[in-house]
Amino acid sequence: MPLSLHEELAGKRREIDDLDRQALEILSRRARCAQDVGRIKARHGDAGYPYRPEREAQVLQRIADINPGPLPEGAVRQIFREVMSVCLALELPLKVAYLGPAGTFSESASRAHFGSAPTLLPQGSIDEVFRAVEANHADYGVAPVENSTEGAVGSTLDLLLAHALQVCGEVQLRIHHHLLSRAEEMCGLTRLYSHAQSLAQCHEWLNRNLAALPRVPVASNAEAARMAAEDPQSCAIAGEAAADLYRLNKLAANIEDDCSNSTRFLVIARHGAGPSGRDKTSLVCAAPNRPGAIYELLEPLVRHGIDMSRLQSRPAPGGMWEYVFYIDIIGHRNDAPVAAALAELGARAAFIKVLGSYPLAH
Repeated sequence: MPLSLHEELAGKRREIDDLDRQALEILSRRARCAQDVGRIKARHGDAGYPYRPEREAQVLQRIADINPGPLPEGAVRQIFREVMSVCLALELPLKVAYLGPAGTFSESASRAHFGSAPTLLPQGSIDEVFRAVEANHADYGVAPVENSTEGAVGSTLDLLLAHALQVCGEVQLRIHHHLLSRAEEMCGLTRLYSHAQSLAQCHEWLNRNLAALPRVPVASNAEAARMAAEDPQSCAIAGEAAADLYRLNKLAANIEDDCSNSTRFLVIARHGAGPSGRDKTSLVCAAPNRPGAIYELLEPLVRHGIDMSRLQSRPAPGGMWEYVFYIDIIGHRNDAPVAAALAELGARAAFIKVLGSYPLAH
């Protein structure tokens, strides 16, 4: 006689309960192993930096490679990143500075990279993010460096050149902008608050749908959402985190003009990252002012087979019509071909600073 619906569901639910118990036991064993790692490091005098970006990247890549399904790779990575986050907090709770206030995309990038366990410290500017890490008020900092639509974030590039911190990670965050308001419909709105970059990234949508609405640039999208929350006749462009934080209605979703709109964030620290097997190296250099100087800088990369993923020029601080060049290459600075190319580039450049080697973002 076939089982009833209730009987079939009851059997599966008992199986799920048993699997949950086994999963909890395994997670507890993993957490105790993480505590043991901390004690072993301390015993050998290596307790300074419990978070190792290269180790985390290797673990996540291995988990993704052996994933049998049906969970998609992104979900598996998210689950295990969170497991590692809370296990690391048992060893040493981390403090992460980011460009605030709460509800910004920088906060979302910080949580995407570090999970929910660290204490997140909102800062008023990117400069304050760097200073918080340099002064040891935060263990790590997260700063935006470029947007796929609007280009490089100049202040971050300048601060990387000026400070002695190292890049130890990167985060690629897909940026979705939403029209948020306490109101329930767009008619009757009197003003729109947003960060200037978000206004630019939603320019065409706004021209088609809210062309006559006054646009008010503010310091951040989170600040825009806060202001919209105080005024029922206003609206804001901001992300999901700000919508949840200020309990705003989503009048229109994903209003960015470019559906692939993404922002890249860098993780900065007082230490670097070791090789993970899938790495990127960032550097900044200056060429002597003579014909063919740029070619001479890049030629060692070509000869050693180094893939250059980014080249960005920027005026040198204090130098009239002088420029520095920010370069991203694939590989770790300790990899033999990369090390050889960097040595030759350093001999040719008027100035060079390796900003850091770190695991590639997924």
